Formats: sequence, C-alpha cells, structure tokens
Amino acid sequence: MKTQAVLFTAASAAISLSAGLVAKADTVPAHCDLYAPREDYPSLSSNCTFSQRQGYIGIQLQSNGTRYELSPIPNSQPGNFQDQRGNPVYRQSGLGNRGQIFRLSDGSALYVYWDQSSSYGSPPVQGAAQRIGTLVAHDRGSQINLRSESTMRSRAIGYGLAGDRVNILQCGQDTDTPGSRLNWCRVQFLESGATGWIRESGATGWIRSDFIIFPSDGL
Repeated sequence: MKTQAVLFTAASAAISLSAGLVAKADTVPAHCDLYAPREDYPSLSSNCTFSQRQGYIGIQLQSNGTRYELSPIPNSQPGNFQDQRGNPVYRQSGLGNRGQIFRLSDGSALYVYWDQSSSYGSPPVQGAAQRIGTLVAHDRGSQINLRSESTMRSRAIGYGLAGDRVNILQCGQDTDTPGSRLNWCRVQFLESGATGWIRESGATGWIRSDFIIFPSDGL
C-alpha cells in the first residue's frame, strides 16, 4: 500500500509539473494600443505579448519594454486586478473575441488585440486608376496610424509619416465620431521608408482623411 501511495504521489507531482509548464507557455503574440485619459487617439502602439496563468496576466510591450503584471484581487468581482505596484486595474468588455481592454489606475486604457500574423500587407496595386495621396501629420514628426478598420478603436497595424505616398483605394464617411464631417480611407503604401512591418511597401489599412492630402487638393 505504501508503495502504491508513493507511486501515486510521484505521478500526481509529475502531472502538476506538466500542467505548470503548459500554463507558463500560454503566451501569445498581440498588438497593444495605449490610450491616455479621455483621448481617442493612442499615445502608443506596439507589438506585445500576452500571457495568462491561473488568473495572473502578463503584458509585455516591445516598443518601450514596459511590462504589466496583473494579479487578481481576492474576494472581488471577476476582472478586478492590481498591477505590480498595487494599483487597481479593471478588465472590461468591448472587443469581443478580438481582444481585451484594461483600465489602468491613472484613467488610461490598454487595448490588447490578438494578433498571430507577422505579415502586414501585400504587393502594391498597379494600374492607371490609382489615386495617389500624401500623408500629412498634425504635429511635426508624429506617426500616423494605419488601422485595421475605419475606427479609432480598431487595431493599429502600422504607421506612416508625413510625406509618405499612398494609393487611395476607397473612402467612406466617418461614423466613429458623432457629427464628424471627415472620411476614413482605405489606403495602400507605395514605398517603404523603413525596414520591418511598421512601414512597408504594400501595407494596406485605414487612415482618416484629415491625415491625407488628396490629388484634388493640387499637391
């Protein structure tokens, strides 16, 4: 009986260790947008990783190395966490199966979008029907986000800089902001100003019209 008990204990320990290793490996690539309090435009967009183990969450931003370690608060409602400094963090709905939203203690919001693709864009479309526009930034040197959908809350899949040339594929009215007279345009980058996925030739997505100088503007 003692031998059976020892074997059972050893087997249980092995199973527990195996489960722990699987849980530790539960890390997926993602994309993160950080919104300052009361802002509709992200102050930071970055590739990131998301990990979760037994309710504990880790989010690692690649662009600046920031890491969020979130621990569930005991005896509280699901979705209530605290970060590594003891500040409260609340996980809210709003992205469905596309990702998760975390409200931080300073009022900012961290949007985490699931993203396991390393490919952003396809070869540029060629043809005489191209409408070539030029990107313009509100502030000198600022990045212009290329988004997956025609809304500020959609995932930023890359960025452009003032002077970048894009092929304007289609435009539609901005329904993201009440009373807006702007459009969202699906564009395709014609050339790359940097290496990597961030600004590559053929990258396709949505940019709001106030960041685009259209051919009809005469420039």
